[in-house]
Order: sequence, then C-alpha cells, then structure tokens
Amino acid sequence: MNLLSQRGQLAIAAVVDVALHARPTPVAAKALAARHDLPPRHLETLLQTLVRANILKGVRGPRGGYELARERRRISMGEIVRAALSENGNSKPRSRLVDLVIEPLVAEASGVFLTALDGISVDDLCKRAEEQAVFGVMDVKSDFTI
Repeated sequence: MNLLSQRGQLAIAAVVDVALHARPTPVAAKALAARHDLPPRHLETLLQTLVRANILKGVRGPRGGYELARERRRISMGEIVRAALSENGNSKPRSRLVDLVIEPLVAEASGVFLTALDGISVDDLCKRAEEQAVFGVMDVKSDFTI
C-alpha cells in the first residue's frame, strides 16, 4: 500500500530528474515529460507549483526550462510533497465523523509520514538513482552548489 499520491510521487520524480539533468542547461518540460511518459501540459502545472514553492526555478528563453532553486541537499521529500499537495484542490466529505474523528487521526498520521520524508533529501535520492543507473550511466563531472 502506497500512502503517497501520484501527484506527490510525480513531484518528487520531477525534482530528482531536474537535479540530475539540469547541468549545464535547464531541463525543458518537454524532455522531462518524455522521460516520464507524460503529456507536457500535464506536468507543467505541477512544475509551476514547485516554482511557486521555491523548489524549482523557471528559466525563460529558447534554452529555458527548470533547475533547482536551492542545493539538492537542502530540499526534502517532505517539502516537495507538501508543495505538490497544497494546490491539489480535493474536496473532503463534510460530516461530524470526518471532522471530529477521522480527520484529526489522519492529520496526525500524515504528520508522522511527512516528518519521515523530511529526513530524506533530494541529494539522497539523486545518489540512489545514480547508483542504480536509473537514467543509464551519467557523466557527472562536478557537483553544483548554490
């Protein structure tokens, strides 16, 4: 059972992908979408959400795209998930049972889950992706820090 929504998983994948591919030029949304088998327009709204959350930075122009707004070791999975879910717009059922019993317990459990995700950085995920050659063998000559 996976507790993380598809939107949350996609947000994490997008940020890690950008962290791995944004040097020397930003990652185009089209290339990012192609690597994850998604339509670019579907991904664009999520990328803009991540820009507003100061996780990604949008670069305009013909060679524009997305790059990390901060060092990858300073961005956690929890932060990415919070940003992705902040603009989800799902309406919850309205009932006393939900409001008084279910929602407080779910919120408490969600807090524990997000706290665990806060302990995992984008750098940790990038290292794991590189070890497993998720995108093939990548020529990494240097680590860019902001």
